[in-house]
Amino acid sequence: MTKYTCVDSFCGAGGLGLGLKRAGFDILVSFDIDKLCIDSINSNKKYFNHPAVVADISNMLNGELLRRCNLNRGDLFLLAGGPPCQGFSIQRRGSDIDSRNELVLMYGKLIEEVYPKYFVMENVSGIAGKRGKTILQHLVEDVEQMGYHVHIKLIDAQDFGVPQRRKRYIVVGERKDIGNRYVYPTPTGVHHTVRDTIGDLPVPPQDGTDYPGLSLHRRDRLSERNLQRIRAIKEGQGRDDLPDDLLANCHKIDSSVIGFRSVYGRMAWDDVAPTITARFDSFTRGKFGHPTQDRSISLREGALLQTFPIDFEFIGSKVDIARQIGNAVPPVMAEYIGKSIIECYEKAGENNGI
Repeated sequence: MTKYTCVDSFCGAGGLGLGLKRAGFDILVSFDIDKLCIDSINSNKKYFNHPAVVADISNMLNGELLRRCNLNRGDLFLLAGGPPCQGFSIQRRGSDIDSRNELVLMYGKLIEEVYPKYFVMENVSGIAGKRGKTILQHLVEDVEQMGYHVHIKLIDAQDFGVPQRRKRYIVVGERKDIGNRYVYPTPTGVHHTVRDTIGDLPVPPQDGTDYPGLSLHRRDRLSERNLQRIRAIKEGQGRDDLPDDLLANCHKIDSSVIGFRSVYGRMAWDDVAPTITARFDSFTRGKFGHPTQDRSISLREGALLQTFPIDFEFIGSKVDIARQIGNAVPPVMAEYIGKSIIECYEKAGENNGI
């Protein structure tokens, strides 16, 4: 029986790793340059029992990852990761040149060194846009020359049981000696809503402390002005529904011109959530208001909308934890991707005698 070994690179707080583990993968090591992310993984012994280390991808090149895992080139089944994507984000402003984009090409170097049977890379939809297209094309050309078939698809997490609109490119590389058989998972046809996910949670205390026995379920303090704003809108509404006297000066130009339609918004109970971003803890940054309570959603509610288990622990400040949650791959979506890779490999084995 094949041992489905995996390395989780750029692992963040472990969303991708958790899904892959549920799919049947044996994670040999997770690494990320962010110590708080590694602390979060290491705080969840209920879910993870593999080594998680603070390391930059450059630290894992020149044979270091193979040595650390006691593997030869070609032994690893799956190399997984999502190189930081802020340089491609459609929400980002400024120069198209961003040093973080180079991490995608360094990921390609790691693929070449390790030569896994499969690799998977998750990234924002912007990687196929103006900012990221050249980098993505470069990566694809490189790994095709190494001996991989490359599959690229834009997937919306809401189609795979995640209660959230979240479009991400999933790039899957399949070594040519295995074949060209990879097929992305089929959408489930079932959408889970905000109500399904957080509707039963108790109202968090007014004093900003955690609800007893439910870590990170606490309310953020809103300014008096923002309290007026959130009280002025109903579930599902946003800044376009605010009266003029409650609009920030920068938002008095119509949203059709400047965008930002969803800031100062509330989620809708019977719809999926908007994309949970790294700043979902702030009502001013998106449609992150609770559907009916006069507050932003709590950190715990954000983690649940990302499909983390209710007892998953995160380490750091409020801003640190929101970033870890918002940057994560939803574990439920990762599980579907992981299972699809194993299924395709097993089908290839039946046909090729692998």
